[in-house]
Amino acid sequence: MKLTSQETIQESEKEFIDTINAELDWEAIEKMLLEKHGFTLQDEIEYKDGDLVVYNDSIAYKFDFEIKVPLSVIFNRDGECLEISTVREDFESEDESGMNETRTKEFSDHPEPEDRVAQMASNLADMISEINQGDE
Repeated sequence: MKLTSQETIQESEKEFIDTINAELDWEAIEKMLLEKHGFTLQDEIEYKDGDLVVYNDSIAYKFDFEIKVPLSVIFNRDGECLEISTVREDFESEDESGMNETRTKEFSDHPEPEDRVAQMASNLADMISEINQGDE
């Protein structure tokens, strides 16, 4: 015996999810991404889907987005990657000729380029996993 139609339930669930999505605190999300993963969001954020899920034996909300992040890549004239970063921290420096040039702030612990690329890939994978799983 049905108490209501499946369409009514699905429409109400979609409205509920849309209401929550409209109230997300993007400043808090951006702060978390910067602190946990070291990058900021670009303006374009595309909402893909939202749903109720069970996460660690509790009801939770899962929202899927497509995001763009800034990406800076520095490589030498041989084509070797020197640095890859998702946070743009530019500063002006003056070279010996008195010309100003913009340089990307270097890491203090200069790991090998391959290690930096691997770490960046790992950080991005962690971030995507957290977004897909949602925070507890």
